[in-house]
Amino acid sequence: MNPETRQKLMGVSTATLCTALYKRGLRQQFIQDVRPLNPGLPNMVGPAFTLRYMPAREDLNPISVFEDRGHPQRKAVETCPPGAVFVIDSRKDARAASAGGILVSRLMKRGVAGVVTDGGFRDSPEIAKLSIPAYHQRPSAPTNLTLHQAIAIDEPIGCGDTPVFPGDIVVGDAEGVVVIPAAIADAIADEAVQMTVFEDFVQEKVLEGRSILGLYPPTDPATKDEFAAWRAACGR
Repeated sequence: MNPETRQKLMGVSTATLCTALYKRGLRQQFIQDVRPLNPGLPNMVGPAFTLRYMPAREDLNPISVFEDRGHPQRKAVETCPPGAVFVIDSRKDARAASAGGILVSRLMKRGVAGVVTDGGFRDSPEIAKLSIPAYHQRPSAPTNLTLHQAIAIDEPIGCGDTPVFPGDIVVGDAEGVVVIPAAIADAIADEAVQMTVFEDFVQEKVLEGRSILGLYPPTDPATKDEFAAWRAACGR
């Protein structure tokens, strides 16, 4: 992805991005029911690389399948590009883990930007201590093989009711994860930066005791003049 766009997205919130996307008619880009295991980390930003699970069929999904170097889950962990976000479609089912601490550690060491599942992670206390952003629905100790069968790599998926296409730009913060269609990522990043500057101005004024009427949104013409002066004074 564009390095300048990545840098811009590192400094904006998923809330602001959701508003920018909503202005373009996109209402379902926030992945539902996923939470950060390590909310103190910087924003997660990167293009999506996907793995899809289907319901496991017992005769095809014994623990021995992991001995196959071409197993989709194992292969995906070893081929997810550095800087990408590994996004897993676990059918919103956290009864069995999508992955565990060892696989997430391997993704971290390979330079992957983050990992997201609409299911659960096992070894979640250990994952929470890693320096890679990780988002899931809730902890889950059973191996994924008990319920999930890895079936497809880097294809369009659904994650938490959000469509995710390979290469879409995925952004995560302490609140959650939003998916930006790749074709509009640069424009959304630019708009989100400008929105953030204005929202910082508004927050400052509200904390000074100002009413939001005429300020947010800036329907009072004087607000726009005041914002321009504030921007100049702050160098923003």
